[in-house]
This record gives sequence, C-alpha cells and structure tokens, in this order.
Amino acid sequence: MAPSPIVTATLNSAVLAVLSNIFAQAIRASRNNTPLTINPLPALQFLLFALLSTPPNFLWQDLLEATFPSYHPSPTAEALRSAAASDDAGLDDEARAGRLVEPRLNGRNTLVKTLLDQTVGAAVNTLLFSCFMHGVQMAVAHHGEGPGDAVASVGWGLLAPGRVRYAAVEWAVVWARARAEFWGLLLASWRFWPLVSVVNYVFLTSVEARSLVGSLAGLGWGVYISLVTGK
Repeated sequence: MAPSPIVTATLNSAVLAVLSNIFAQAIRASRNNTPLTINPLPALQFLLFALLSTPPNFLWQDLLEATFPSYHPSPTAEALRSAAASDDAGLDDEARAGRLVEPRLNGRNTLVKTLLDQTVGAAVNTLLFSCFMHGVQMAVAHHGEGPGDAVASVGWGLLAPGRVRYAAVEWAVVWARARAEFWGLLLASWRFWPLVSVVNYVFLTSVEARSLVGSLAGLGWGVYISLVTGK
C-alpha cells in the first residue's frame, strides 16, 4: 500500500533538509579552503526539524486550500455560446464531452492565501525553527562534534537517558535568541518564499504537488539558512 501524501511529503522534506545542510557544509569548507569533514549533528538537527514541522505545514496548506480554493469551476466559452443561443442540444453535447465547465484561477483567494502563508505561516515557522535549533544545541552542547557523538546524541539517542540534557535548555535564552534573529530571517524569507507560494497556488492544483515543490525550494533555502546561521 502506498504511503499517505502527508507521509510522502514528510519523507521528501526530511531527505532534502539533510542534503541542504550537507551542501552548506561543503560550501563553507570550499570558502574557507579547508578539507570537507561532514559534521552529522547539524544535519540530524535539520532532519528532526523537517520530520516535526512538515506534517503541520502540510495540514496548514490543506486548510488554506480548503478555505480559499485557488480554482473554481467556470462555464467554458462553448457552454456560454450555447447558453446564449438557447442551444440545449449543444449544452448536452458539451456536458457529455466534459466541456461544460473548466477550472478558473480565483485571484482573490490566491492573494489571500499568499498573504496568510507569508505572514502567519512564515512567522510561526521562523519562530519554531529558531527555538528548535537553539534548544537542541543547548541540550547536546555537552557532546563533542565527532560522528559517534553526533549520532548518539540525536536520533534514536534522544530516547536514551542522559544523552540529551533537556534540563540544560534555558528557554528564556532560547526565546531571546529566537526573537533577536526573527526579523532578519523573516525579511530574508520574503525575498524568496512569496514567489514559491505564487507559483504553487497559480500553477499547481494539489497540496501534494505544492508540498513537493516547496520541499525542493526548501533545499536552496536550507543551504542559505545553514550558511547564515553557521549550522
């Protein structure tokens, strides 16, 4: 049995999130003219965030589409001509041929969805990303950066006692750091994500397809975020 669309979207996003961080590490090594040594810890942090954030984002896009559908059925030109001529036989022929109505872009709904996605959605995602990353970094700060330490600290190691020190997370500090970088990250996202949203809403009709395009766009965004945040 094929996995559900939300599971497929989550797995795609998780794989691309890891790749984006690895690409960022490669770019950083090239810029610094140093040998590339992959640090799995930040890659695993991006993996975990993708696994946690993709399902609610998928449901958010589903809610936006259900509330403000991008397309609505509209009579075709042939149907309008037949109706204007009171040609009932022509209308019957067009109905049988599936040419009675066609999807038409709803400009108002597309604008509303884009605004909601790039304000409410972007703000929540930005804050959650910052809080998650800073929180995880505090919780595993006592570990080294070698591959063994990283793998033990994140992933299945989260379930092991003492691997992740949740008590070491100072949430007041995490929140202060998230607030400090909020506007910088949000403004940077507005130079990229609105275009992705418009392309999704105008040219794609399913949430699954939009999620895939969003994940592919997120590959480039993840590289940028990894570089600017040093993760």
